Amino acid sequence: MKQLCLQADASYAGVRIDKYLAEVMSDYSRSFLQRQLKDGNVTVNGKREKASYKVAEEDEIAVLIPDNLEPDIQAENIPLDILYEDDQLLVVNKPKGMVVHPSPGHYTGTLVNALMYHCKDQLSGINGVLRPGIVHRIDMDTTGALVVCKTDIAHQSLAEQLKVHSITRKYRAIVHGNLTVDSGTIEGDIGRHPTDRKKMAVHVRNGKPAVTHYQVLQRFGNYTYVECQLETGRTHQIRVHMSSIGHPLLGDEVYGPKKCPVAGLHGQTLHAMVLGFQHPLSGEYMEFTAPLPEYFQKLLLKF
Repeated sequence: MKQLCLQADASYAGVRIDKYLAEVMSDYSRSFLQRQLKDGNVTVNGKREKASYKVAEEDEIAVLIPDNLEPDIQAENIPLDILYEDDQLLVVNKPKGMVVHPSPGHYTGTLVNALMYHCKDQLSGINGVLRPGIVHRIDMDTTGALVVCKTDIAHQSLAEQLKVHSITRKYRAIVHGNLTVDSGTIEGDIGRHPTDRKKMAVHVRNGKPAVTHYQVLQRFGNYTYVECQLETGRTHQIRVHMSSIGHPLLGDEVYGPKKCPVAGLHGQTLHAMVLGFQHPLSGEYMEFTAPLPEYFQKLLLKF
């Protein structure tokens, strides 16, 4: 049996523990988490609590996961576009349509399956069997640079850099409409959508601070090509923030128009182009650029 340890932050203070667990442990179903609460497999500060318990800031929450519920993730010989690699980490250029780590409905064909084949047993184990080596992620239909940790030392270093927002993350995107200014900053707390668990939203209860800077690169009348730089790293941050100012990403059927106006385009036009961080051992600043994918280049030429 595996134990997951969590610490509640201030944004969840006063939230029922069953709702808290559903948000922070989204890889597991609500019914599974409810069952663990009922069976006494969830403790808060060492004490068993019911589903109605309201979380307090800095609560130490432990959840026991039965062994037979951890899927057997298999290594798969899937080609990787590697931008950099050493004995501590590697930076990959993730293609469109690839899920980063296994989750319900996606236990094969993920980046983790490919990494397990490429790295063998040399991946950080901090995030468990579902997310070995994964310190941050990008959405299935988002392409671009992603750092993967081979050692726990590297994982801890990169996680701390993410926490203090010292990692450089610049994205390229095509958004609907013509932005009225050449650059700007979007600030708006992001949290789980109150009625749709698969979506995020701005200015919701329990939202966490989020800041996105954007710069117009080219205008196409009905669309605008932009660079977005993350100051924070919330789930779906760029997609949610750009939609919140009336300029959702082209192809994003979750936060934008339900029907994509460009035939053959699947998923949002979002590319993690630049990724920079301090190497966990040397402390040297390193920066990597993932070239725009072919589909993205063709769209720019088409407009």
